[in-house]
Amino acid sequence: MQRNKTPNRKKITIMFLVVFLAMMFLSGRLVYLMIFCSEYYGQKAEDLHERERDIKAARGKILDRNGMVLATNRSVCTISVIHNQITEPEAVIDMLVAELGISEETAKKRVEKVSSIERVKTNVNKEVGDRIRAYGLAGVKVDEDYKRYYPFHTLASTVLGFTGADNQGIVGLEVEYDSYLQGISGKILTLTDARGIEIENAGETRLEPVSGNDLVISLDYNIQMYCEQVAERAYIKKSADRVSIIVMNPQNGELLAMVNYPEYNLNDPFTLNLSEEEIGVLSDAEKQNALNQMWRNPCVSDTYEPGSTFKIITSAAALEENVVSLSDNFYCPGYKIVEDRRIRCSKTTGHGSQDFSLGLCNSCNPVFMTLGERLGSANFYKYFRQFGLLSKTNIDLPGEAATIMHAEKNIGPVELATISFGQSFQITPIQLCTTVSAILNGGNRVIPHFGIRVQTSEGKLVETLEYPVATDICSDKTSETMCTLLEKVVSEGTGKNAKVDGFAIGGKTATSQTLPRSLKRYISSFLGFAPAEHPEVLVLVIINDPQGVYYGGTIAAPLAKEIFENILPYLDK
Repeated sequence: MQRNKTPNRKKITIMFLVVFLAMMFLSGRLVYLMIFCSEYYGQKAEDLHERERDIKAARGKILDRNGMVLATNRSVCTISVIHNQITEPEAVIDMLVAELGISEETAKKRVEKVSSIERVKTNVNKEVGDRIRAYGLAGVKVDEDYKRYYPFHTLASTVLGFTGADNQGIVGLEVEYDSYLQGISGKILTLTDARGIEIENAGETRLEPVSGNDLVISLDYNIQMYCEQVAERAYIKKSADRVSIIVMNPQNGELLAMVNYPEYNLNDPFTLNLSEEEIGVLSDAEKQNALNQMWRNPCVSDTYEPGSTFKIITSAAALEENVVSLSDNFYCPGYKIVEDRRIRCSKTTGHGSQDFSLGLCNSCNPVFMTLGERLGSANFYKYFRQFGLLSKTNIDLPGEAATIMHAEKNIGPVELATISFGQSFQITPIQLCTTVSAILNGGNRVIPHFGIRVQTSEGKLVETLEYPVATDICSDKTSETMCTLLEKVVSEGTGKNAKVDGFAIGGKTATSQTLPRSLKRYISSFLGFAPAEHPEVLVLVIINDPQGVYYGGTIAAPLAKEIFENILPYLDK
């Protein structure tokens, strides 16, 4: 019987076709990879044998309005070792121990570790780096780097802010203008073998870094320094929790100084500005919270009841709405009954009969509660909005807090009365300065700011920083009237302790109580400006929880006087 071989031939034919097609596919794929993808895979192969080390770019400097350097860089070094290039391991270990102050165990561990590169220590002083380089030991790498440095240590710490280990801004102007100040990092490219270990004598390719741009700010070093000295004296004398000072040009919003004493050391920002005893009793969580509070800028991020300084705004609203004239007469028995409340005046025996001008000079609460009644809650709320109090100032610092205000529907007679003399709501100090500036400068709400311009390290202009202005906040007439009335407050009224011979100073005192009222903690403040007829300098002094005498006219106004006496001649006003 003959066997049928046809099925076997078919199987062989099919197998041959499968093998042939597979070989054709593989050949086609090989041609595709070798010819059409050669560049791509060649680059991939090259990348596998290249190691990158970053070269940090120099961060741009921060300069005051006169060119004084407030933030700059110091050259530091990163020390690394490459195991397969080290020819004298014991000498390298001894050198690392001697120069870097590390233990012999740590140095030995780094030297003996087989890796492409092993970092030993960063932020090493350049002098030490230069000494290490001078040893000439094979396998030791010294890469230059930059560390942020603040020449005046604590000066304007809550304004300038600081940077992290990667030279990125953390808080303050450093983070607000980070995109301008940061440069572009460079790179060092070195060749490695299949194990990823650097090939000796293979050379290296450098991509040079690009430095960041410089930021010129409106802050004046001399004014800031003097204001900090004034704040320090008051802080110590009154055993206060904090003293804050703002100096601003009300015409354009430029900030000449901003103090929050006690400040902290920008070159050591993770060390609390407290005594060792105070730090010793804190838990880790409490220490972190204390650091967050230390870095905070209360002039921008904290709200408070402004007290009688707010009477400037109530007066302006009443004048704008034509519900008061300078000749209007008021009577103060020492209190005013509002619904079921007896709300007293600061002078409990009463001011008696007085016109509006004298009522402002006396800072008489019943006068301003009457103005609140005349305005009504709807109108008062309208002026809150018109004057910009319900919006943030948009200052060029992070963390600005918003005004805390009753909803309009919740403003009853009692709330209206207390709002009129600066209580039962909260604003930030910078909001008060900004709103009062608009009232004094003819009705232009300017944005408070530090940034003036961005320039290269050689001083070539990159960008002039501009800020929009909201106009028609109030009329010229109201502005002129308020300047005149507030000059009288200093020359004849509660602000007389801020009077400076030879200069026309305007201003308003305030003494407010913090919550809860039962603790009897006070905030003393004074807001002043000069020259009274055309304000070019506005000063706000705030003393938080002073011990002993706490009246704003008694302790805050004299500080403003000191500041005016020194900065007005300096500014040639």
